[in-house]
Amino acid sequence: MNTVGIVGVGLIGGSIGRALRETGVKVLGFDNNPERLLEAQSLGALDSTVPSVVDLAAMVDILLIAAPVGFIADIAIESLDAGAPVVTDVGSVKAPIIDAIESLRPDLAFKFVGGHPMAGSEREGLAGSDPGLFIGATWVLTPTPTTDVESFSVVRELVSKLGAQLLVVPPVEHDALVAMVSHLPQLAASTLMDVAVSSDDDQTNLLRLAAGGFRDMTRIASSHPDIWPDICLANRQAIMNALDEYATGIARVRKLIADGNQPELLDLFKRARHARRGLLPVMASGEDMIEILVPIPDRPGVLAEITTLAGSLNINIVDLQISHSAEGGGGVLSLVVSASQASSLESALESTGHTSSRSVIS
Repeated sequence: MNTVGIVGVGLIGGSIGRALRETGVKVLGFDNNPERLLEAQSLGALDSTVPSVVDLAAMVDILLIAAPVGFIADIAIESLDAGAPVVTDVGSVKAPIIDAIESLRPDLAFKFVGGHPMAGSEREGLAGSDPGLFIGATWVLTPTPTTDVESFSVVRELVSKLGAQLLVVPPVEHDALVAMVSHLPQLAASTLMDVAVSSDDDQTNLLRLAAGGFRDMTRIASSHPDIWPDICLANRQAIMNALDEYATGIARVRKLIADGNQPELLDLFKRARHARRGLLPVMASGEDMIEILVPIPDRPGVLAEITTLAGSLNINIVDLQISHSAEGGGGVLSLVVSASQASSLESALESTGHTSSRSVIS
């Protein structure tokens, strides 16, 4: 794989281009926004620009589509018709795209391999692109029974060059999974934010009371809105199924509260806590991890002090989060470290005037 073509050079397309060029791969690009193309080249995401998808398809070993979900099938078909040897994409919905390509181009669909990197950024557009965005991230590929083995191998090589971890699942399974772990959380966060601001006349008090939990849960409501309507409609059945499951769960919780069922509420919170902790990275050694909670003041440099302290002791911070106080003036820093290193970090924190508490993550 010597030359890669990218259609769409926003956040994801730009990050892919920059990462590939760092590995020595030549990257050509097309975008329907000429100014964005020039910017991508100036940022180092592209070696050169190409005037059309048709031209791009004829010049590359693999063509990658980083366009909105609603356009991917049409671009893929145009690319295949123009002779692209292998085509893949980065859309967050797979089955409808693959179904459309297989239906309209059954003789060429074997060259298309659906893909979806589970990576993103708080920053938007090309300016937020990062060549390290995919290192360690999960990259899903969704081959079908008709997918060409050589085409799949080319896409797998591309994923490897970007430093991502490969996960292979059928298209329908992919859509059901992302509906639950990506699309439903986006809808829940956006709906919660919308309900909160529309049901409170005093926005000042609402914002003052919006502590860490509310901020954490609604963080993704600030993501770029333009991409989501297409995603919701393209993956509507899987999303509706996930919404139905969530609605059933909410109704069950409502009944527990209405009935005053404290034991089952406690069981719910315990199950959720245990499951949530399972999302944290697992130590390669299988060693327990410790969560250390450190109250911190709201002042410049305090986070750097604590992380530098851990670094000076050669302590690896596996996970880090900050919960802000509703009243301002500080918050609580959560540090996850291996059990063997926890005591050293706690002692060092105490020696620098920080208090802390701990719990075992299992």
